[in-house]
Amino acid sequence: MHVLTQELGYKVQYRVISSAPWVPQKRERVFIVGFREETGFSFDDLELPESREPVLGDILEDDVDAKYTLSEHLWGYLQGYKEKHAKKGNGFGYSVFGPGDVSRTLSARYHKDGSECLVLQPGNRPRRLTPRECARLMGFDEPQGSDFIIPVSDTQAYRQFGNAVVVPVVRAVAGIMAPHIVGEPAAKDAVSEQVREPAYAHG
Repeated sequence: MHVLTQELGYKVQYRVISSAPWVPQKRERVFIVGFREETGFSFDDLELPESREPVLGDILEDDVDAKYTLSEHLWGYLQGYKEKHAKKGNGFGYSVFGPGDVSRTLSARYHKDGSECLVLQPGNRPRRLTPRECARLMGFDEPQGSDFIIPVSDTQAYRQFGNAVVVPVVRAVAGIMAPHIVGEPAAKDAVSEQVREPAYAHG
């Protein structure tokens, strides 16, 4: 903040924003907005989606390849790791979520064991999210559209999605920035109208 404001002269505001109103993931990140000149920008103008907060069931695929189900060996290791830390009073370990839940933050290490967000499968070991579900979890793809192209391996896809920003959150922040950059009333109205559109509809 000192560099941005004192050394570079920007007029800066910041806020911690959770992605949970837009996607079924609790991903809190600091967003910093700076302008060269004084503007009327305020994070108070950020509008949250009017529909209910999404849950994992909104983004889960119907048909999932068995390769995403954890092996007996990996599942046993994750259970032992969590139990060991629980005895020490630590909260480390895997997390399993059902269709009605909101996941933990997806990370770039997700390809290793998927432990931060495993999907409950009744009568079976839990599974990882598929790359397509990760795309939806980060707001790159719609739950039923599947238009977003994933041209890389699963491992690379997991790394890239885990390192990404949540698209509809950035879109919403950019939407309240744009009128202060563009300046034209017609453009402001167009931007406001676009931002009101949800990233995707929840059933």
